[in-house]
Amino acid sequence: MKLARTLILILLLTPLLSEAISEAAFTAAREKMIKEQILERGITDPRLLNALLKVKRHLFVGPAFQADAYGDFPLPIEEGQTISQPYIVAIMTTVIAPDFKKKVLEIGTGSGYQAAVLAELAREVYTIEINPNLARKSKELLKSLGYRNIRCRTGDGYLGWPEAAPFDGIIVTCAPDHIPPPLIEQLAVGGRMVIPISYSTTVQDLLLVEKLANGKLKKTNLIPVLFVPLIRGGDAR
Repeated sequence: MKLARTLILILLLTPLLSEAISEAAFTAAREKMIKEQILERGITDPRLLNALLKVKRHLFVGPAFQADAYGDFPLPIEEGQTISQPYIVAIMTTVIAPDFKKKVLEIGTGSGYQAAVLAELAREVYTIEINPNLARKSKELLKSLGYRNIRCRTGDGYLGWPEAAPFDGIIVTCAPDHIPPPLIEQLAVGGRMVIPISYSTTVQDLLLVEKLANGKLKKTNLIPVLFVPLIRGGDAR
């Protein structure tokens, strides 16, 4: 009888132990990611590093890709889209300098990972995704993870979110061939936008756009990148 009870207890505890081991492995992978991919490339903001440690990137990809979630590369998600390389998420976040007083806009929710990182740092995050399936799934995931400072919308990110403007920071995670004028209008004076600009099918640059006190724009090329294109069409809902 004692042996039977012991066997039953082992069977009940095995899934819990396996889950705990998996979580420990994912935590170790996040720590390694931050050390080797973020810190060693010169990004040292402790608030950002803590956000990257807290947000479980493996939850934002499919089961087949969870083992690679903390690798130094982008990964495919549904609908032919991708989740950006961790370093790209880090540099785009750090250059807009989000803090707890600021309101930020993200164009291209995708998996929801970038929005989650922003939500750890900013007061409010507004995020727009044009694909209804991705928009629904990312919204459900972010809600299940307890984020209450993220507002999600399905619609054309080119148009921004005018009724919530101005934004202190704007992150665009898909590449147009020019800076959308509505996003320039919705950027606050003193605000920063980071956006990949596509010059051809193979050439893109990550651009920092700052709106100065006189309303003029200061543009700085950061690094070469490769993002999926910005898709137009569809009304926000």
